Amino acid sequence: MNGPTTEGRKLTRSFGWLALLGALLVIAGIIGLIYTGFATLTSMLLFGWLLLVGGLVGLLHAIESRGTNYFWLGVVVAALNIAAGVVVIKHPEGTAEALTMFAALLFLTGGVFRLVGSVVVRGPQMGWTLFQGAFGMLLGLLVLFDWPHSSLYVLGFFFSLALLFDGLGLIAIGIGGRRIVSLVSERLDESAPTPDEPSKAPEEEQK
Repeated sequence: MNGPTTEGRKLTRSFGWLALLGALLVIAGIIGLIYTGFATLTSMLLFGWLLLVGGLVGLLHAIESRGTNYFWLGVVVAALNIAAGVVVIKHPEGTAEALTMFAALLFLTGGVFRLVGSVVVRGPQMGWTLFQGAFGMLLGLLVLFDWPHSSLYVLGFFFSLALLFDGLGLIAIGIGGRRIVSLVSERLDESAPTPDEPSKAPEEEQK
């Protein structure tokens, strides 16, 4: 019984760390929702560093695969990622404005396509699709009308919401996993024979 018990403790500890990580993400998401400007700049800097590191890793892979047909393609893609990462890190405000404009146009065009598609198709989900389309158009127009000031809070708001929901999901997985492990451990303990339980003699088992 030491093996299953040890594995159960390891799993419980792992799910506990997962729940702790989720709690930290929830706290970060709440702070980001309060300070959306700070969250926007933080998300831009993280995005820039991800591009930069990804470009450097891609460049190393391209150098290792030199002599192949994909060498120059890998070099070009890595160089573009490195250049984009440097630009984003040096100009996070301008990057936030450009990405906010892009997000607003996506909301607007997506809303228009949903509205037109729901009217043309007239499927069973027409009402819900109309609502999604109208909401997307309204959100895109609100962001565009307040641009470039909206770039100070839009990206940070969505980034913080993503952190918040991801954290809540990790907390739910961690707590649920701990409960499942504890239930399985209890079932194993109940089904295991105790040392004081007398063993039946072979004659009695044959009777």
